[in-house]
Amino acid sequence: MGDGPRGRARRAGGTGGGARGTAERGGVPALAGREGAREPDGAGAEVRARPGARARGPHRRAARRGAPGGGLTGALLVDKPAGPTSHDVVRQARRACGTRAAGHTGTLAPFATGLLVVLVGRATRLARFVEQQPKTYLATARLGVVTDTDDATGTVVAERPVPALGDDAVRTAVAELMGRQLQRPPAYSAKKVAGERSHRLAREGRAVALAPVPVEVLAAELVAWHAPELAFRVTVSPGTYVRALARDLGERLGCGAHLVALRRERIGALDVAEALPLDALVPGVPLRPLRAVLGHLPARELSAAEVAHVRHGRPIGAGAEPAGDVLLCAGGEVLAVGRREGGALRPRVVLEGA
Repeated sequence: MGDGPRGRARRAGGTGGGARGTAERGGVPALAGREGAREPDGAGAEVRARPGARARGPHRRAARRGAPGGGLTGALLVDKPAGPTSHDVVRQARRACGTRAAGHTGTLAPFATGLLVVLVGRATRLARFVEQQPKTYLATARLGVVTDTDDATGTVVAERPVPALGDDAVRTAVAELMGRQLQRPPAYSAKKVAGERSHRLAREGRAVALAPVPVEVLAAELVAWHAPELAFRVTVSPGTYVRALARDLGERLGCGAHLVALRRERIGALDVAEALPLDALVPGVPLRPLRAVLGHLPARELSAAEVAHVRHGRPIGAGAEPAGDVLLCAGGEVLAVGRREGGALRPRVVLEGA
């Protein structure tokens, strides 16, 4: 996924000072982080863990019990600090839970901070249902400086004077980010061009022309404006690049911009205020039950006969469930995720041994 840092923004041809300086010194709140490296925000789920791996640690109260192999099933909400990679967080979660069956549901780069959801055990099979939720970010952009990565890790490629901008003009420009749109991904991204990662081509100095992709900005508001930096909060659809929004915001204001800091505050209804600090990931850390993590989906409690059908992937009769995905539960815990097809609920993902 290429979520390693490339260093602070530097001027082309030299080792000039970082473009993050103003945010770190004061003015606009310095958010110690930046957008997920080379991935759309929250798009790169790491679910390479082996779901059947045996857990070596003790059962946690909130984890689902009774799965074959004694494995834990649940989730951790982590407030990732600046510095570690998302995979570093996963490694620490694996050690704490005594299993290799763990993966995160959306990359945050080393400089980024905020909410990272780590699924443990067979819960890794449900990553897509976490990924598909809108995400809220608090971002800081610096006007007047353009970088090749659209964030503070890249090389400065242009510097322009920042016009005298009033609060109303900046607030309007931020609000105009809202809506459905075709977004041009950054050249330094995980998108593929002729089978090769875009960021690899860009690092080799090869021209990269990525096709725009449909995204939606559900909400956008100005938080603070102290020239040349502004803080703004956005809620976006999966696959949206916040650093591209910062770039586009600079273009709207006529001077260019790049992202200098980013913090993920929410994934759907999951809030970073509920997350654990990284140093809390130690043996014995409690896992959150999946029903709480997937609370955006409607749930149905199954009868004993329905449980037998669902465990074998067989459809059951639909009741009053709406169209879309439904949690299929046994004893209050998630057994599967199903989808209504006509008059039936057909299991899409089954967690064996629930």
